[in-house]
Amino acid sequence: MSVWDDLVGQERVGEQLAAAARDADAQVTAVAADTPLPDSSKMTHAWLFTGPPGSGRSTAARAFAAALQCTSPDRALGGAPGCGFCDGCHTSLIGTHADVEVVRTDLLSIGVKETRELVRRAQLSPAVGRWQVIVLEDADRLTEGAGNVLLKAVEEPAPRTVWLLCAPSLEDVLPTIRSRCRHLTLRTPSVDAVADVLVRRDGIEPDVAAVAARATQGHIGRARRLATDPRARERRAAVLKLPLRVQEIGGCLKAAQELIDTAAEDAKQMAEEVDVKETEELKAALGAAQGGRMPRGTAGVMKELEDKQKRRRTRTQRDSLDLALIDLTALYRDVLALQLGSRVAIANAEVQDMLERMALGASPESTLRRIEAIGACRTALDRNVAPLLAVEAMTVALRAG
Repeated sequence: MSVWDDLVGQERVGEQLAAAARDADAQVTAVAADTPLPDSSKMTHAWLFTGPPGSGRSTAARAFAAALQCTSPDRALGGAPGCGFCDGCHTSLIGTHADVEVVRTDLLSIGVKETRELVRRAQLSPAVGRWQVIVLEDADRLTEGAGNVLLKAVEEPAPRTVWLLCAPSLEDVLPTIRSRCRHLTLRTPSVDAVADVLVRRDGIEPDVAAVAARATQGHIGRARRLATDPRARERRAAVLKLPLRVQEIGGCLKAAQELIDTAAEDAKQMAEEVDVKETEELKAALGAAQGGRMPRGTAGVMKELEDKQKRRRTRTQRDSLDLALIDLTALYRDVLALQLGSRVAIANAEVQDMLERMALGASPESTLRRIEAIGACRTALDRNVAPLLAVEAMTVALRAG
């Protein structure tokens, strides 16, 4: 099983990365042997992976990082880098390779301080591998100042350093950075491809995998979670019932509050799993006395951790709320497809009866206005509008149609 097998529905991108990995291997070999470099190398020092959520941007970047660090003896016999079995591939994929730094944030943004640390690391020579690889999974979350710090490193990289940046679209990255990167666009995988990988790689029952893949419209991560987490299925079922509860103003306000409360509960559950462990580990590292008393001078460090955890809970709550809005958008999209007699596959086939009733009870124009209202709510949340106010405005707009 090579590292490219996880690139679901991205055959073209896989071929491009495999070719670049071969050229990168030849480049390292040529430098070591003091021979001329290949003239038409497909390898470059900075890459930008873009594509819709769930397309596998970070998966592609990690696979490429593994191929760059591949130590398989088959390479000397003409084998392609990225075997998936050697120590270089394995440690890169699981995140323990000394020369592969994977950066993803649970916060709302990546600041200047963190980016400067990445730039400092990027100047180092590889310790054990063939390349120093920096995978930045959330390049779209760089602040403007952080982006300017990164620009200098991308402009003048160290000889054996490779930057792999991931973002939803080109517009999410500073023009000065994206102009210095080789751009690869990933597409949303087909529903059948996602269902197949859930069955083959995760051992999920075919019927369950098919429903999850169809419901998430090709989003691999969400499909896996929906197929394996009963709580995710329960939350989604509750969201799909929301249109039936906004027939009056009181119902609109109550439905909005419940959406917010559900997102907050999600954030709380995830925080309980991570925050306690982080806090205890930091206390132990700072030498907390038995009984929990902290040494003098450590209050600032503990306060910094608390602030970080608070920002992470805020992002988790917003991500959970956004996921509910995506599911709601898909529901109205199905209604619109029925109203227009489209042959597009229905994502929410398990509530087909409700979809047909909604299609008969409204016009396509009103359904489009409802979809626009959900989009406006997502935009408002991105602009830091108070979540409850944004969701209440959306539910009232859904009632009005």
